[in-house]
Amino acid sequence: MSSNRHILTAVAWPYTNGPRHIGHVSGFGVPSDVFSRFQRMSGNHVLMVSGTDEHGTPIQVLADQEGVSARELADHYNRVIAEDLVALGLSYDLFTRTTTGNHYAVVQKLFTTLYDNGYVFARTTKGAISPSTGRTLPDRYIEGTCPICGYDGARGDQCDNCGNQLDPIDLVSPRSKINGETPEFVDSEHFMLDLPAFAGVLAEWLKGKEGQWRPNVLNFSVNLLDDLQPRAVTRDLDWGVPIPLDGWSDNANKRLYVWFDAVIGYLSASIEWAERTGDPQAWRRWWQGEDPESFYFMGKDNIVFHSVIWPAILLGVSGGGDRGGEPGPLGALNVPTEVVSSEFLTMEGRKFSSSRRVVIYVRDFLERYSADALRYYIMAAGPETQDTDFTWAEFVRRNNDELVAAWGNLVNRSVSMAAKNLGEIPAAGELTDEDRRVLEASAAAFATVGARLERSQFKAGLQEAMRTVAEANKYISEQAPWALKKTDPERMATVLHVALQLVQDANTLLTPFLPESANKVYAMLGGEGTWTGMPRLDKGHDTIGGSAEKVDYPVITGDYADNAARWESTPIVPGTPLGRPEPLFAKLDPSIVDEELARLEGGTAG
Repeated sequence: MSSNRHILTAVAWPYTNGPRHIGHVSGFGVPSDVFSRFQRMSGNHVLMVSGTDEHGTPIQVLADQEGVSARELADHYNRVIAEDLVALGLSYDLFTRTTTGNHYAVVQKLFTTLYDNGYVFARTTKGAISPSTGRTLPDRYIEGTCPICGYDGARGDQCDNCGNQLDPIDLVSPRSKINGETPEFVDSEHFMLDLPAFAGVLAEWLKGKEGQWRPNVLNFSVNLLDDLQPRAVTRDLDWGVPIPLDGWSDNANKRLYVWFDAVIGYLSASIEWAERTGDPQAWRRWWQGEDPESFYFMGKDNIVFHSVIWPAILLGVSGGGDRGGEPGPLGALNVPTEVVSSEFLTMEGRKFSSSRRVVIYVRDFLERYSADALRYYIMAAGPETQDTDFTWAEFVRRNNDELVAAWGNLVNRSVSMAAKNLGEIPAAGELTDEDRRVLEASAAAFATVGARLERSQFKAGLQEAMRTVAEANKYISEQAPWALKKTDPERMATVLHVALQLVQDANTLLTPFLPESANKVYAMLGGEGTWTGMPRLDKGHDTIGGSAEKVDYPVITGDYADNAARWESTPIVPGTPLGRPEPLFAKLDPSIVDEELARLEGGTAG
């Protein structure tokens, strides 16, 4: 495909009810970054946006438990999560938050447009209320006995035993998961998004995605269309975006539902990014017209919001549902090009659970191991198209056998030998058939790996890249340049030239996966400037949480446009001084498996 495409990478918004664990970032984080880095290297204009999702009852409940305000809790975890994602090397153009004044304004514009176009309407419903606090209880915070199968432990939205969808009022002996009290079901007026009005256009849109989307995502999405119902977009709550209608905006206990405002964050973050660049309209190049493409990354529990609900909102504000309508003040907006969903990562055979301490938080992991080692494991053995299990034994094996013994060894012995004997990249003499064959195969890998990454087939792309590493190691072992030093120094120089070219190619192929170590290899090969940009924490400046005063808050951004990395085989330049060789990855002692398992069993996994 041609370069110069405008590609929006829309990354699921982590919720600020705690730090993120490695299961979270295996779904939304690392895959989206590999994709974005590859697209930038291919010459495309990437806008990678996200932020922390900070509204809703769970935030308020946790804040009450910890004796702080909802905003204080959101402020704390916004910073924790942002710091962790920077440490993981995720190259956001902007990672912001859903409590900014800019986000409130964008959400309210879209709500008003949907209302004006007839896709949002008021309805009285039965809502579950906590008798002790008067607050809405979300469906998943209520449990009881399933009226269909009798399972005692069904949630208010679904029974995990029989799989049937439920409403909280259906449960036998419902109780609050927060404090065990019996909820009250009271009449409450709320606004509903008329999802059935988009069933036809969504079905036609999804039909056009056959053969393009991952089958698990497409099949799940199509099945949802069979029973679309209006869905509430407001809640009885005081922590959230105010409802921008007369008679509602001054109601302190009615707010827009967190799921509704969170998906709009992709758009509000793009608008905030444009403001930061000094070109407030720049966001439109990724959201409007026929040319831009948008790819949404998340775990499978978020598919419905991105393949049905968010497209319905975008169609509604563009006048694209059964009732037609006029585009709102922001104009017509594009629906997603692809929804790229990963499956779930389990841990040592168990589901991740912060409450049960079956968890490894990103921060704790990166205090002990490198970011690239985690990124490599996630992309090589993660839940791309099926649920997979993280085990410490497999992490150690892949780190030692693949990163250290294969890739790290190739870099170290090639650069060390050339630096020690020649001090610079040597010129090549006459090439043999084997030299040409391995160089041609290395150059051809860019098309092969690139085709995989273009389709978000990251595991297969990484396997192809590592195949070139194996071929390069085999070439060096067979050519044995160390044995040529005295007998044929000219041939030794040629072999080392070829070896360093193979290292350069492999480093480029691995750059989207291993950006931190890619910068180190670039420096060892005598590269100057930045090979691939790394994210940094910066400051945003806006009102937060509905307050009137503008304050600073952390955002992630970075400089990725003028990097040296390009998705092609770049010829190395003879005479370039080589940098000092250093180990890329640390070999892990097998004893850490038992140590980490003991930490997990002891409830101190982080």
